[in-house]
Amino acid sequence: MSIGLANGLAIVILVDTHVLVWLYVGLLGRIPDAVRERLGREQMALSPFVQLELAYMCQIGRIRDPIAMVIGDLTARLELVVADVSASTVCTVASGLTWTCDPFDRLLSAHAIATNLPLVTKDATLRHHLPLAWWAD
Repeated sequence: MSIGLANGLAIVILVDTHVLVWLYVGLLGRIPDAVRERLGREQMALSPFVQLELAYMCQIGRIRDPIAMVIGDLTARLELVVADVSASTVCTVASGLTWTCDPFDRLLSAHAIATNLPLVTKDATLRHHLPLAWWAD
């Protein structure tokens, strides 16, 4: 996978778990127009760590559909791709991110840093600590 910018747009943009859930269940009103426009212009990517968080959410009942159905639907409808990354690299970066105790936020932030990819998230803590995080209120 190529990483970087083309014509001022990210070739790939990571999408946080809550945004993917909103897209899956059709809660588009929670996503500002500017965010939806950006997601429409750039290649949306699923971090393996978001995939893990989605599986956890299924396990604890926060998502009712099986994870394979959720990922399959998002992949087909949104042309979502998996942004693969070395787990070792991500864990090395994540170990230094002491501003969060949430393991999924830590891993996703480290993925963004390790690959220099932007991350679409409404999470104010991520946006405060991670310059690659973006949202339009």
